[in-house]
Amino acid sequence: MKLGVNIDHIATLRNARGENFPSPVHAAFVVLEAGASNVTCHLREDRRHIRDEDVKVISKLTERLNLEMSAEEKIVEIAIDIMPRSVTIVPEKRKELTTEGGLDVAADIKRYKNITEAFKFKSFDSLTSAFIEPDKKQADAAKEAGFDFIEIHTGRYAGETTAAGKTKELSRIKEAVEYALKIGLKVNAGHGLDYKNIYDIALIYGFEEFNIGFSIVSKAVFTGLEAAVKEMLGIIKAAELAKFQCRKK
Repeated sequence: MKLGVNIDHIATLRNARGENFPSPVHAAFVVLEAGASNVTCHLREDRRHIRDEDVKVISKLTERLNLEMSAEEKIVEIAIDIMPRSVTIVPEKRKELTTEGGLDVAADIKRYKNITEAFKFKSFDSLTSAFIEPDKKQADAAKEAGFDFIEIHTGRYAGETTAAGKTKELSRIKEAVEYALKIGLKVNAGHGLDYKNIYDIALIYGFEEFNIGFSIVSKAVFTGLEAAVKEMLGIIKAAELAKFQCRKK
């Protein structure tokens, strides 16, 4: 299992004072050196944190950018021009503090199929992902639309405050992962994951990558970015070892 680190809030801090530091580009190299498999950035329509130049430079210098974005035409055009390693289509509302739920691929399969085909037309190596709820209907729609991956929205699990609630959400996520794999999709996960709740998610078989940002950047304020990434990777690797030992038994 791999870790993608979302560095949006490095840009949030930079923009708060209108400075040119801390640099998201610098952060990209730090997280990759620390063991992350990719750098995730969300180029929002209002450019509240990550900006066009950030993603252009990160994609060019690292070739390991996972670009989160809406399906808005101008954003798609920017992404096709940049051609990052992968793109993840997410729902987007102007007034939301953070992404509030999964993409409704089933509502407009044709629209999303046009996007996935546009990326594949330009490069056979490009990977496309749909950020969806752990739902079979949405997984089927993502498959039909031509996505390579789904990224399961784990926000509801992360927000549960009771053991029963978390168990219910874990079961829902596990079923969704198993179903997605069965129909030929690869599976990532993200949103709301932190140092306390990632372990139980990482115990589920089938995930390829976790995209985590806010909790890592918050931790980095006290420990440094490299240490924060390595600590998260350690928890993921511990869960992977536990699964391996379980299989041996």
